[in-house]
Amino acid sequence: MTYRTISVFAKEFGLSRGTLLYYDRIGLLKPATLSAAGYRLYGEQEAQRMQRIDGFRQAGLPLKTIGAILDGVGENKLSAALEQRLVDLNREIGQLRSQQRLLVALLRRQGREVTGQGVDVAQWVAMLNEAGVDEQGQLRWHRAFERDHPLAHQAFLEGLGLPDREVARIRRDSKKS
Repeated sequence: MTYRTISVFAKEFGLSRGTLLYYDRIGLLKPATLSAAGYRLYGEQEAQRMQRIDGFRQAGLPLKTIGAILDGVGENKLSAALEQRLVDLNREIGQLRSQQRLLVALLRRQGREVTGQGVDVAQWVAMLNEAGVDEQGQLRWHRAFERDHPLAHQAFLEGLGLPDREVARIRRDSKKS
């Protein structure tokens, strides 16, 4: 069995030695063994666990949740944690979109031309009309989008800068036959 010292292991994963010491202290990632001199040594199992920890961290999960998932605490813990993270991300994205709209409005008040903020609802409707999609076609499009990909439909509508009430109305109308 090949073991790596804490410094080598930390470098391999782009972490600080202090991070690994912290992970050990909270029980998230323990070393496989200690050397005769008392140095922490990490093996392949620890590397695999660290890869999973890294993936969950990149997804934005808290360390406590990651530990519970990896230790198998609670049924469906992974699904619940991922679903909650998605809810949190959607809320954060909504807040960022609001900030973006505010910044665009402030810059426009100063007479600045703003690019790169995406397509707004008026531009989107104009493009659909230009492509020959009438109101009934737009409604059929929304219905198919809502039926096949409801979360993506909501994200799309929010991305147009529509208020929450309008997003809810369009989605509700899209569900009617």
